[in-house]
Amino acid sequence: MLQNPKAVMHIQDPASQRLTWNKPPKSVLVIKKIRDASLLEPFKQLCIFLTENASLFVQVCDLSAVAPFVKGMIVYVERKVLEDPAIMGDESFGVVKKKFCTFREDYDDISDRVDFIICLGGDGTLLYASSLFQESVPPVMAFHLGSLGFLTPFNFDSYQSQVNQIIEGNAAIILRSRLKVKVVKEHREKKTSNQGGVDEKGLIVTNGDTDTTRNNMQYQVLNEVVVDRGPSSYLSNVDLFLDGHLITTVQGDGVIVSTPTGSTAYAVAAGASMIHPNVPAIMITPICPHSLSFRPIVVPAGVELKIMLSPDARNTAWVSFDGRKRQEVCHGDSITITTSCFPVPSICFRDPVNDWFESLAQCLHWNVRKKQNHLISEEEEEF
Repeated sequence: MLQNPKAVMHIQDPASQRLTWNKPPKSVLVIKKIRDASLLEPFKQLCIFLTENASLFVQVCDLSAVAPFVKGMIVYVERKVLEDPAIMGDESFGVVKKKFCTFREDYDDISDRVDFIICLGGDGTLLYASSLFQESVPPVMAFHLGSLGFLTPFNFDSYQSQVNQIIEGNAAIILRSRLKVKVVKEHREKKTSNQGGVDEKGLIVTNGDTDTTRNNMQYQVLNEVVVDRGPSSYLSNVDLFLDGHLITTVQGDGVIVSTPTGSTAYAVAAGASMIHPNVPAIMITPICPHSLSFRPIVVPAGVELKIMLSPDARNTAWVSFDGRKRQEVCHGDSITITTSCFPVPSICFRDPVNDWFESLAQCLHWNVRKKQNHLISEEEEEF
């Protein structure tokens, strides 16, 4: 029992989270959806604006004064975006293109060079931006230029004023939690030795032995980790542990472990509830379980989940992380999942609550129904 009954925890209003800059932003990463011709013109307009017209506060040596707006920012673009034939063949864009700083995924580390990110495309561009940063993620501004756009609240029509507002720090943000995933794979290789001697035909007889090595991989996941049966026709059969204790065995097509952000993606299609991204939780959702009582569950964000193939599983399983890096899971392999300490700061159009309900209504048509007519009273019938 609490010594002071009034000493309850303080719950922060999600709308109070604001974007603040410790120093003026000078660099921006622009991510464009690949192989989408409709995005070429918005991409060019945005890059020209950022390199030539974007307003940037620069503090002068005298800390008591602030210099006027300075034009232009350092723009980072992935190299494969500039290899698009439509961009390479545009001579008028060549002058702007020379100002870009380029990088390659999985080769170049830009984690300490970018102040914020602008995404052009659908929800996949935000997921891709998350995958580029395995630790701290810069604030992300996502423009709705794709299909669904649940995670992309900004319209491109007024991009100039909206980008300037972000540069000035006038925006709300939502911290989207990620999952820290560790995959441990066991590789069993046979090693040979000459201790078996020589047989009657003069051939060397070797004794077969097994050498086990482990390969560790780590991922930061914004939406979900999906474990499924892959191409096999058998049920997947995986054991699910929570803080070291076996809580259940999943027998079905698979299981989804998602963040609150991912609860409106694959998980909701599998029958899960939708959770606001500010809720600290992890959702576990079975995929077509062969059980009438296996319902999706929500567990606290601080727990550690572990997924392994059951010893009597008839086949292997497959795992993917935000739809990428798909790989096979064999006996002895393990997948450990915890809440990451590096969330994705997503910039809001209005605030975290209004943006989320707006996405539910516009993208998923949540609770859309023809309204029921009211009953006509006797007094109304008389008229």
